[in-house]
Amino acid sequence: MVRRNTWQREAVREALDSSEGFVSAQSLHTQLREAGSPIGLATVYRALSDLASDGSADSLQQEGESLYRACTPGTHHHHLICRVCGTTVEIEADAVETWARQVAAQHGFTEAQHIVDVFGLCAACSAEAAAGRDPGVTRGSSEG
Repeated sequence: MVRRNTWQREAVREALDSSEGFVSAQSLHTQLREAGSPIGLATVYRALSDLASDGSADSLQQEGESLYRACTPGTHHHHLICRVCGTTVEIEADAVETWARQVAAQHGFTEAQHIVDVFGLCAACSAEAAAGRDPGVTRGSSEG
């Protein structure tokens, strides 16, 4: 299905491109509104869904909420994501790719697809926790 590239979709794409790490539709909508855009929240949700469907955005679920991040279409990758500050690192996982193909084949599946996101604490948040401080309190959750 070919989607029209409307000004609203382009505005969402540009806002997503300028965001650090994964963001929610609500925070992207707020960012757009603060910049003077009249775009509605439902339109932001639709545009993000379209961008994720065509591979222009990564999407993940965190605490029941969909979060999005701009990515390069056509590149298959996985993520390491800090549970505290949201820092995200794209990783290659050849062993996961091999495992997924083997498990699918063992069960008679073809054209298997998968998503792997590994959640943990980044080095900075781990250091804060090891020092007895509450990770993310001094850094905030806006880093990505």
